[in-house]
Amino acid sequence: MQENPPSRVGEDIDIDHVTMRFGEFTAVRDVSVTISPGEFFSFLGPSGCGKTTLLRLISGFMEPSEGRIRIGGRDMAGIPPNRRPTTLIFQNLALFPLMPVWENIAFGLEVRNIDKATRRRRAMELLQLIAMPEEADKRIAELSGGQRQRVAIARALAVEPKVMLLDEPLSALDLKLRQHMRAELRTIQKRTGVTFVYITHDQGEALTMSDRVAVMNRGRIEQVGVSAEIYDRPATPFVASFVGENNPFFGRVARVINGVAQIDTPIGPLRGRNAGNLSQGSEAILFVRPERLRLTGAETSETDNLIESAVETASFEGAFAHIFLGGADGRSIVLYAPNDGNMPSIRPGAPTKVQFSAEDAIILPKGELARD
Repeated sequence: MQENPPSRVGEDIDIDHVTMRFGEFTAVRDVSVTISPGEFFSFLGPSGCGKTTLLRLISGFMEPSEGRIRIGGRDMAGIPPNRRPTTLIFQNLALFPLMPVWENIAFGLEVRNIDKATRRRRAMELLQLIAMPEEADKRIAELSGGQRQRVAIARALAVEPKVMLLDEPLSALDLKLRQHMRAELRTIQKRTGVTFVYITHDQGEALTMSDRVAVMNRGRIEQVGVSAEIYDRPATPFVASFVGENNPFFGRVARVINGVAQIDTPIGPLRGRNAGNLSQGSEAILFVRPERLRLTGAETSETDNLIESAVETASFEGAFAHIFLGGADGRSIVLYAPNDGNMPSIRPGAPTKVQFSAEDAIILPKGELARD
């Protein structure tokens, strides 16, 4: 399909010190974030972190215990879901099996008493947008999972929302279809200019599609940033351990020089970027990604962040081999070795050495890690 400029621009969303309590349980704790008009914004976190509750607060199905939600500068307090400039897509899509595709898409217009000819015309415009013009008169059962997903999106767009709210809509799809639909969703969002607020526990979805990501834990936002910032410069141990694979090494800061800290750990001194601005004596965790570790020869003369260990297991996954080494605290050290034709022969029990540069590691204050 051809790229067209957005036919409309989404609204901004201002979440201002919002808290949501259910009796003695607090699901959302003092959350503040502003989502820009036309932004693809994702709330990422494990089950129970409060992200779906936050989506329901934006949509109007719940009212916050404290704080304010504004859409397009307008306070949403007391405004029901059907009067908000939002539309919500659930995991189960809730399509009507006895209606043809075009009527599913136009259902919201029918509720608004729009005449049939106008409904049909608008449905056909949206079928062009989602690259399904030939499927207008098919039944929902005749569509693939990805096509049903696109129909649900088109139905939501039919009522011309300023904000699209998506609650883990790809979770029921298989891996390849999920990856395909990520690109589809992002393309549709760019074409329409609607503000997308996306809820997911899948890091790949959030990092791939989003303009910005908010990582949530226990009802709070731990960090907001673009994907590269969240991955390369995590602000807390939880973010570092939840977003992607990471190797944590626990210790105490021995010294700090020019933004680089050295921590003493059970496997020896390790150096990394002092992202937490820690001082000597502080308890700390050094994180290094598996792709930043490298195997070294037995006779290496380099000593910077050198770890001596033994191979536990190795699993070949095509582009990479995942190599698991013994750690000092019973936690395996994970290394990704690229399948570039130079992959060494790895056998369980073999002694080995791995290295990483201080620039590739980040040191943060000791804190909560994401559960495995």
